[in-house]
This record gives sequence, C-alpha cells and structure tokens, in this order.
Amino acid sequence: MTTSPQATSRRAKPTSASAPPHLAIVLFSLAMGGFAIGTTEFASMSLLPFFAADLGIDEPTAGHAISAYALGVVLGAPLISVLGARFARRTQLLALMAVFALGNALTALAPGFGSMIAARFLAGLPHGAYFGIAALVAASLVPQHRRSQAIGQVMLGLTSATIIGVPLANLIGQALGWRASFSMVSVLAMLTMVLCALFAPRDHAGRSDPLRELGALRSGRVWLTLAIGAIGFGGMFAVYTYLATTLIEVTKVSPAVIPFFLAVFGIGATLGNLFIPRFADRALMPTAGCILLFAAVALLVFPLVAGNVWLLAIDIFAIGASVSLGAILQTRLMDVAGDAQALAAALNHSAFNTANALGPFLGGLAIREGFGWTSTGPVGAALALLGFLIWIVAWRDSRSAPIEIASRSDTASLANAPPLAPDYSRSDPARNPVG
Repeated sequence: MTTSPQATSRRAKPTSASAPPHLAIVLFSLAMGGFAIGTTEFASMSLLPFFAADLGIDEPTAGHAISAYALGVVLGAPLISVLGARFARRTQLLALMAVFALGNALTALAPGFGSMIAARFLAGLPHGAYFGIAALVAASLVPQHRRSQAIGQVMLGLTSATIIGVPLANLIGQALGWRASFSMVSVLAMLTMVLCALFAPRDHAGRSDPLRELGALRSGRVWLTLAIGAIGFGGMFAVYTYLATTLIEVTKVSPAVIPFFLAVFGIGATLGNLFIPRFADRALMPTAGCILLFAAVALLVFPLVAGNVWLLAIDIFAIGASVSLGAILQTRLMDVAGDAQALAAALNHSAFNTANALGPFLGGLAIREGFGWTSTGPVGAALALLGFLIWIVAWRDSRSAPIEIASRSDTASLANAPPLAPDYSRSDPARNPVG
C-alpha cells in the first residue's frame, strides 16, 4: 500500500510576490492550536478536584467530564474529516478553532454538571480533526524522511502546554476559580485563529471525496495502528487523571505544589516529543515498541515511588516522555492509509482519546474497588503491555509485507496536486528549522 503524495508532499510556488512565511512561523502557528487543545485536555484533569467540589459531585463522577471531551474527539475526528474532505485545509483549521473556542467558553459558563458535560463534548469535537489537518500540513512542508520531526514539532504545542498552559491553568483555577481556566483556553483558541489566518498556507479546496476517505477503514494496518494508541496510551491517562488527588492524598503535598508536578510531566512530554521522533524517522515501528515497554515500566513503578516527592517527580517525567508515541503513530498512519490521509490522521486522535476515556474509567474502577489512588499505576502498566501485544502483531505484519512509501507510480499525480505551500524542503537547509 502506498501513501498518496498529494496528502503528505503537496508542493506549490508562492502565489504572490511577497516572501512566504518562514517554516518555523507556520509550524508555530499550527502548534499554537495544539497548545490550546493540550491546555484544556490536561488542565481539566488537574482541575477535577476543584470543579467536583464546586458542582457538588464526587471525583469519579466528575471524571465523566473528561470522558465527555474524549467522546467528542472520538466521534468528531472521523466525522469532520470525512465531511471536510472537499474544503481547503486552511479553512478547516479556522473553523475547527472557532468551534473549539465556543466549547470552552460554554464550559466556563456552564450552570451545572449536565451543561458542562455537553460543553466538554462540543469542545472535543474539533480536537482530532485539527491535529489531523495540522499534521498533514506540517508533513507536506518537509522531505519524506523528516515527517516525524515536523509532526513532532506541531505536537510540541500540546506537550509544551503541559509545561506552561496546564500549570498556569491550575494556578488560575486555584486563585480565580476553574471557570477562569476554561476562559483562558477560549482566548488561546481565538489567538490560534488569528495566527492561522495570517500564516497558514493557502490552499485550494480539497479534491478528495468522502468515499475515498472512508476507504482507510478497510485497511487492517490502519486498525492495528489505531488499536496500539487506543489501548497503549490509556495507561498514561489512568495515572495523569488522578495525579492531583494522588499527590494530595498519598504524597501529602500542598495543592500549591501540584503545578510543579504537572510541569515535570510536561517537560518529559516535550523533550520526548522533541528527540524521540528522530529515532522513529530511522526505525518507526521498533521505536514505538520501545516506548510502550518503557511506559509500562514507568507506570508499574508509580505506586512504589508515590510516597517520595523526588522519586515521584522522576517517574512522572518518564511517564510524560511516553507521549511521543502519538507523533510516531501519526506517521505510521500516513504510511498505511493510502489516499485517505485526512481521515487516518484524525483517527489517530480518536484513538488517543479513546485511551483518554478508557484509562480514567479503568483507573476509577480500581479506586472505587478500594485499591487506593496509586492503583492507577498497575492499571496503566497493564494497558501499556496490551498495547505492546497489539504492536507485536502490527510489527510482524509490516515485516511480512513492507510498506512502500511514495512509489514511483505515485509521482505522476504530483503535477495535478492542489497547491498547499512553498517548497521549503528544497530551499537552503539553513532556512529549514525542522531537523
């Protein structure tokens, strides 16, 4: 199966006499949307004890707000990708951020838990489609062998949110109330709209069609890749969702210290996303397998170190580094999805948020059954190992029938590809910040 170069390697000449934006500016604009999304996705977990108390519900019940957002992502990513197949990617980015801004504004204004659930679902709808389109745009601007790095740099928006956005949202939530945190996210989304309007590459309306996009669902390799993320990523979410409460109840730290641990997680995620995709560009599937095993060990250690502040910080850093699996699986989906690039790219985030729903759900069950707050660690390790078992099946399949990427037969279609952005990959290497 081959990857359509229209999706990952669209080239075009500048449409005006003015110089196009530097690649770094384009990637930064795309990453800002990831920063807004990452802030709301992870901050809502760290704010869980606060909005639970304010709305008069217990914390496992409050966790349903996390699951509602995740459900929005799972359903929205494929639906929006199929319906938006004929629209220009720049137009889609702007529309998706507008809906995201509205969902978070409604969350901040929610009068009760029911309306908050609905608002979180709405906010989740554009999440996966935005990342999917942003990843395709980023991959189209660089040579084939640097796709994972470019996608990783867009994903740096999400991971850097865990360093800056999430701790800041937590501090604002403690000082001004959790509603102010979601208001901040809505402002970040509107800022992303401005940046994308100014710097996102202008492209023609898409020439894909919904039936072609749905063709990705016929590939067993697509489903195996999605299953790795949906199961293997669940372990990280099982621990992270209840981390704030674990810190208070088990580690016995002050709530004021929680942002420090959130930042440590974010630093691990950011550094992992910055460096690990470089290995993936050389050995994609082996790198994914190593990350899953690494995550399983870090999650299994979690209950053993939860009582020691410094050892726990090291372990949280390690768990955060496993987030880099997302960019790697994104690249894998581009390789196996054929012409259905937009849908496959978005489905990666459906899988990611299936994990976001599954991990907290199973972690919450363990807590409800009386196994304690740290039981989320073994639950998470089991999910990571299940993901590794699925990886073994996918890896054997890829070895038995290697994937041919951008074959010679595909190159002829490049001449008819709609313009997306200037060809940075052929310019002076000093001008190309990726890699």
